[in-house]
Amino acid sequence: MPLIALAPMEGVVDYQLRDLLTSLGGIDSCVTEFIRVTDTRLPPRVFTRLCPELINLAPNHIARTPNGTPVAVQLLGGNPELLAFSGARAASMGAAAIDINFGCPAKTVNRHDGGACLLQTPERIYNIVKAMREAVPTATPVSAKIRLGFNDRSRYLDIAQAAADAGADRLTVHARSKVDGYKPPAYWDCVGEINAALAIPVVVNGDIWSVADYLRARAESGCEDVMLGRGLLSCPDLAAQIKAHVNHEDYQPLSWPQVLQLLFSHYQAGKQLFPKKYLGDRLKQWLAHLKRHYPAPQVFFNHIKTLREEPATGRGVLLRPT
Repeated sequence: MPLIALAPMEGVVDYQLRDLLTSLGGIDSCVTEFIRVTDTRLPPRVFTRLCPELINLAPNHIARTPNGTPVAVQLLGGNPELLAFSGARAASMGAAAIDINFGCPAKTVNRHDGGACLLQTPERIYNIVKAMREAVPTATPVSAKIRLGFNDRSRYLDIAQAAADAGADRLTVHARSKVDGYKPPAYWDCVGEINAALAIPVVVNGDIWSVADYLRARAESGCEDVMLGRGLLSCPDLAAQIKAHVNHEDYQPLSWPQVLQLLFSHYQAGKQLFPKKYLGDRLKQWLAHLKRHYPAPQVFFNHIKTLREEPATGRGVLLRPT
């Protein structure tokens, strides 16, 4: 049975969306948006801001979404000592696991010694993972998320081996380099070489938009476990579809009216969490992803793209099938 993780997409997969997507079934774990670790020791409020699932946990309990899906805390930075301190603090607060971001391709992040820029120096990846593994209790898994390289894909085995040798319990591989960005194709066969070389579990990530894509990624990488990001935004019940297929179960994918109900729930919940001026942007952002899987969102997007506030007939507009 595959383990399916929800990817940590910055500015997208927050507490609210984790709750919504995991409620649809099929997702086994979540990872928070990255918490940037720079030159100071972060206070607990920084962790709870991006991971409210840590708030008011009972002793010896781990962070979970409201429906029970474990939530790992992801950290980003280049200082082994400060990252290790932050990892230990997050673990003590109840993080289900600690994940280290070596994959973010954003130029601002890379200019400030975080994310994919570290792929250029596997020895630094080793030092960071080793420091984290030594600082975090053995019972708390430490994982890393990488790409296949920075300027090219020539050193992905060195990068992956560095993380494994340093003590990572699991490795997620986005099947592209930093320079590749998000352009097709995803090089699942390269992930397969990593999977064959390492003794730890390897999770394949990148360009899994459908059950058919999952089967191809699994065949080319040899990885049963996957991490889904944009695929879940474009098809919210993709994890449930994959699980049903693997289990040979009948499953009826979400219809567009059902997705509209999800969008409305997302919008309504956001009213309690975000300033009014951001609510429309969050809705439009998700619609932009849904256009890949459903034909109707383009019409809906065109209808609301110029709106700056909720119409007086808000519910009717948001839930009207197109």
